[in-house]
Amino acid sequence: MNNKILDFNMNIRKFYDLSIKQEFSEQQTNSFGVPKATAKPFQIDNFVGDTNQGGSCNFDEIKIIPHCNGTHTECIGHILNSRDSIVDLLDDVFVQALLISCYSVSAEENTDKYIPYITSDDLLITKSELEKNIKDYDLVGKALIIRTIPNPDSKQIRDYNQSPSPFFTNDAMQYIFDKGVKHLLVDLPSIDKAYDDGMLSNHRIFWDVELGVKEKKYSKEHHKTITEFIYVNDEIHDGEYLLNLQIAPFDLDASPSRPIIFEI
Repeated sequence: MNNKILDFNMNIRKFYDLSIKQEFSEQQTNSFGVPKATAKPFQIDNFVGDTNQGGSCNFDEIKIIPHCNGTHTECIGHILNSRDSIVDLLDDVFVQALLISCYSVSAEENTDKYIPYITSDDLLITKSELEKNIKDYDLVGKALIIRTIPNPDSKQIRDYNQSPSPFFTNDAMQYIFDKGVKHLLVDLPSIDKAYDDGMLSNHRIFWDVELGVKEKKYSKEHHKTITEFIYVNDEIHDGEYLLNLQIAPFDLDASPSRPIIFEI
């Protein structure tokens, strides 16, 4: 655990919310073809949890798949039999963060590698694109926030089964690992290709877990997190921020989350 005291000046009234508001209507972001998140009034006997239907108060029954229905933060339990909990492993309240904007390239322009394969219609975030934006910035133990370009508002309601997203090459993810990034935040549904034969090679690089391995071994990488499905408005400039990574206290490998960044 990093016990280093952060000493910054920040305006607590000047912050940006990078989460996508979780809608329960037809218009919501989605990946992997899962059912949409739903919320409906709880009913039992003669009681209904909806004041519009005569109930005394409102309370809903919610169904959600955090990994696919919106902004979420996940831990190493996502890929291990141990099913580690994000509540137990997220150990930072505030952490320094760097926000960068990256362009993807077509498979034809790419020389990086990816397991299991790259197809001609893939869009890729490469090591060279990251190097260009990060340069000599010290990211050890810090957060890296990546906004992909173009950046339309429609990212907040996009069905990624109909509009496949870019993903990182293995070389790019190895670069992120080598830079010592502790918390990675992206405006993509996944850091890996959606249909990758279940290999999750980038997740495994980030958490230092070999391909195919599902058993837990102690590693300092266990407290690292990946946050997917964020949205970074164009009004937010690239640069340094202080990140407050808020999660719901779900005892699962992933939780809906609300990343907040403050100007410093």
